Amino acid sequence: MVDSRRIAVVGHSIGRAAAAAVMLRDQRVRTGVNLDGNFFVPSPGAGLSGRPFMMIGASATHSPGSPESDWRKAWAHMDGWKRWLTVAGAEHFTFTDLPVLAQRLGLTDPAAPLSGERSWQLTRDCTAAFLDTHLRGRAHPLLDGPSADRPEIAFHEV
Repeated sequence: MVDSRRIAVVGHSIGRAAAAAVMLRDQRVRTGVNLDGNFFVPSPGAGLSGRPFMMIGASATHSPGSPESDWRKAWAHMDGWKRWLTVAGAEHFTFTDLPVLAQRLGLTDPAAPLSGERSWQLTRDCTAAFLDTHLRGRAHPLLDGPSADRPEIAFHEV
């Protein structure tokens, strides 16, 4: 059974644009997460109707001063609960299972100093905390601000 009160959409790369688009078209989707991708729409973040949304990405490409990112514009249009997180040492594929699989094969990416295990932990923990908070009503301190056990994560409020 699908609980229609607990529907979320999470997308990486081009899937992140789909996440916001799904939320715009279907009011049953209560919350969404963008994993390291631009929105590629004229008014990103607009029309989410106060629904929670989290953006988490590589600090090199999605920090507030990053010229190629449209996250600043999206942030300004979001009117619900929102978080903008960046991860130091991350690259685009950090937010997938690729770093874990590559590490197990003995492969490394010099552009992404985070280990596969750490990449997976941070992505999993942030996404789970967000979904637990907004779909299960279980607030998680991970989303409250920076913490000593996750120094790679920066919180932005532009």
